[in-house]
Amino acid sequence: MTLHGKTALVTGGTSGIGRAVAKRLAADGAEVIVTGRDRQRGEEVVDAIMASGGKARFIAADLASFDDVQRLAEAASDVDVLVNDAGVFPGGPTDQTSQEAFDLTFDVNVKAPFFLTATIAPRMAAKGGGAIINISTMAATIGMNGLAAYGASKAAVDSLTKAWTAEYGPRGVRVNTVAPGPTRTPASVAMGDMFDVLAATVPAGRGADPTEIAAAVSFLASEDASFVYGAILHADGGRVAV
Repeated sequence: MTLHGKTALVTGGTSGIGRAVAKRLAADGAEVIVTGRDRQRGEEVVDAIMASGGKARFIAADLASFDDVQRLAEAASDVDVLVNDAGVFPGGPTDQTSQEAFDLTFDVNVKAPFFLTATIAPRMAAKGGGAIINISTMAATIGMNGLAAYGASKAAVDSLTKAWTAEYGPRGVRVNTVAPGPTRTPASVAMGDMFDVLAATVPAGRGADPTEIAAAVSFLASEDASFVYGAILHADGGRVAV
């Protein structure tokens, strides 16, 4: 797989899955725009990419802010690959979920990718094509206790993948989703032993490394996936299959 001559925007690219995706796309030849809230972490990712011979730059943006979303969309409007990875995932019972937490979840997980795509996808189409990869979750497909708002937001993302395929696919823009299962990231550390309990439920018997999710994203971004449109690729160790 090669992405030489392509430019990719990775939201949430400063840590976890997004960081692994940014580094993998750069290794595959893309010039990567890393975006996130934390400039120091963003510059660390850029430095790591450049130290490995890749090309990258950082744009600070808080995707909970619509102004930042619009600014980012304009600054990165001519990319060939868009990875909508940034997300928040508050957990807890539905009756203990605040309106503020609910609104933040949908602002970052749904509204931000919607309006980034609204700017970037038409410009991809005008250039003759491009690839958009949304990052979802197994919780969008299976019911998971304590993840109602998060799962619902990512189910919306899965629906957007299908709608955007119908809208932009005929114009050369491939839109797909990668839906990870339990993945070892800095955020999963906060789960403590519960992460291992969750990981043990998947047929693979373990959690994923972020590089494994990045490999799935890289495939969908490349011409190796030239006939893959509107797919929900479950990189979850088989969890939604059982």
